[in-house]
Amino acid sequence: MAGVRGQSRIMRTLILGGSEFVGRALTDAALAKGWDVTVFNRGRYELPPEARPLIGDRTVEGGLAALADGEWDVVLDTWSAAPRAVRDTADLLADRVGRYVYISTCSVYANPTLPGLGEEAPLIEGSPDDGDVEYSVAKRGAEIAIERAFGDRYVHARAGLILGPRENIGRLPWWLNRIARGGPVVAPGPRESPLQFIDARDLAEWSVHAAEAALSGPYNLISPTGHTTMGELLELCVRVTGSTAELRWIDPEAILAADVRPWIELPVWVPAGEDYDSIHRRDVRKALAAGLRIRPAEETVADTWTWLRALGGVAPQRPDRPVVGLPPEKEAELLKR
Repeated sequence: MAGVRGQSRIMRTLILGGSEFVGRALTDAALAKGWDVTVFNRGRYELPPEARPLIGDRTVEGGLAALADGEWDVVLDTWSAAPRAVRDTADLLADRVGRYVYISTCSVYANPTLPGLGEEAPLIEGSPDDGDVEYSVAKRGAEIAIERAFGDRYVHARAGLILGPRENIGRLPWWLNRIARGGPVVAPGPRESPLQFIDARDLAEWSVHAAEAALSGPYNLISPTGHTTMGELLELCVRVTGSTAELRWIDPEAILAADVRPWIELPVWVPAGEDYDSIHRRDVRKALAAGLRIRPAEETVADTWTWLRALGGVAPQRPDRPVVGLPPEKEAELLKR
């Protein structure tokens, strides 16, 4: 079993978001510890009955009114849009919250980054006063806003690739659905290429542990490199779906020559190079030493398939993220080659 286990004191917890993918995993993890959980969001999705809802919208004037009163031991935040929304929230809560745990990203590190670097790697620029900016710059701006408002009472949980049940980006769901359909399937090589990812539930359980343990600073939150491989991941998809699909392993050169976009059209996969090093060769020793536990890849794949089947195979899709997956005509052309 994964995650941080053990007895826990009841903490007054404010979760910003709390209803989709990582946010819902945070809500579930905090409730599992018996914590007193308040969730602030726009009220678009149903919450567990144990969670206390507060309705608001961080993108509009006066949208934080529901947070004008109240004190909490910790706030957990997944925001990934305009940094000024995090700035305004952090400034409002700084005197009434003990610690701010922010789900950030390894994308805040500058590229190229030498493989194997940890939290000491150089960072990109960002501003807490920014409006709509690209994802990595937005996350860095939010980090700065939290640091300014909370001093050393913060944790930046810099996640890598996040998979697991309730995924609304579509990466693992696309592979599961494609492999479940059967037939020959383009499998991007090399099959022994090591991967790093984190199950959203492991990310959430470590984040609530970080709050309880009063940790501070940045942590890279992802599995050790080689937790699984591209081959193992796709073979797990074949196994858990019970598919008769045939994985056809194709060299990166042939894939790129066919104008296939890594990461987007073949989710999770990137060829060797700077992008691969940034995504799949991060040092995570600091987080492991601070209690991070990573569940087996088979559990993540199997649980995601169970969740996906319960939805009829149609996963939710975040509107601010591109739809992923290899178009059938491109796959057919690659298989012909």
